[in-house]
Amino acid sequence: MAVRVGFDEALMLYDSLDMNKLSRLATEIREKINGNKVYYNKNFHLEPSNVCIHRCTFCSYRRESDQEAGSWSMDIEQVREYCRKKYKNGETEVHIVGSVHPDRDLSYYLKVVEAVREELPDTVAIKAYTAVEIDDMTKSSGLSPKEVLKELKARGVMLLPGGGAEIFNPSVRDKICPDKTDSDRWLEIHKEAHKLGMRTNCTMLFGHIESREHRIEHLMALRELQDETGGFDAFIPLLFKPANNPLSHLGEVSIIEVLKTFAISRIVLDNIPHIKSYWPMLGKELCQMALLYGADDMDGTINDSTKIYSMAGSREQNPQMTTSDLERLAAEAGFMAVERDSFYNIIPKKS
Repeated sequence: MAVRVGFDEALMLYDSLDMNKLSRLATEIREKINGNKVYYNKNFHLEPSNVCIHRCTFCSYRRESDQEAGSWSMDIEQVREYCRKKYKNGETEVHIVGSVHPDRDLSYYLKVVEAVREELPDTVAIKAYTAVEIDDMTKSSGLSPKEVLKELKARGVMLLPGGGAEIFNPSVRDKICPDKTDSDRWLEIHKEAHKLGMRTNCTMLFGHIESREHRIEHLMALRELQDETGGFDAFIPLLFKPANNPLSHLGEVSIIEVLKTFAISRIVLDNIPHIKSYWPMLGKELCQMALLYGADDMDGTINDSTKIYSMAGSREQNPQMTTSDLERLAAEAGFMAVERDSFYNIIPKKS
């Protein structure tokens, strides 16, 4: 049995100048878990609002109120209309994340899920709400995380996205998102979801004021919870984008640093089956390169349905790809693309 990588060894690998070695080590692990496959799905995002009570310094998406330029807030009928508009290519997943709106409570979020479930076929899995949004639902309702999750699950939520984790280190968190759900609460909510049989993803926002040590601490905390519950399906390293936010002066980290972060994530997270290279964030070319550093999932077709990264300066301003596009990117990197559902079951190609 292979010896598990510890903190010091992970940091040593991070500091290494040998990119070929990092690629080889990460690729060996991803091949043991996933062979030569690269996963994708047919999906679209629903972002009900960008009006938020939190003031995260890395965020380009947030608006202060419904009156501010560039803000939006959907009512339930608009949610229904949006679903009817976006579901047209046989998508198998809708990804619902937005903001913590000052005037929304648990009942609104439940009604959103109910409307989505009514509008879309049962074959479309609902992946909904970050731990930060769920934490706010507990505060507005007085319910526990377990009780809120049960309410969401009863209405059709099948799995949770991984957003809101940012960086777990409290000193960094105090600077970039001081009024947001803390790391212990984030981990608690995902643990409760796992206990209820809900699969979840996990993330890490990197490339801002954090250090490599902070990133490794974050990965170790995720690995520890996964050892306990086994409930994480995928980890997504989220690259900080510096446009239109209070941290714009930092610029963007190098491609080398991005690829190192993917490789270290794959090496450290030996118990999380999938590492996602989220192309609307990275761009198509860097997404493809990340496949050579441990990533095995490119996310999905998206259908021009997310603004979170385009508002932060991503080159993918109207993110959408066909299945043929995704399959081509994987093949060019030497891998075989396979379509999956939200739970990584492979969907056979139609003859």
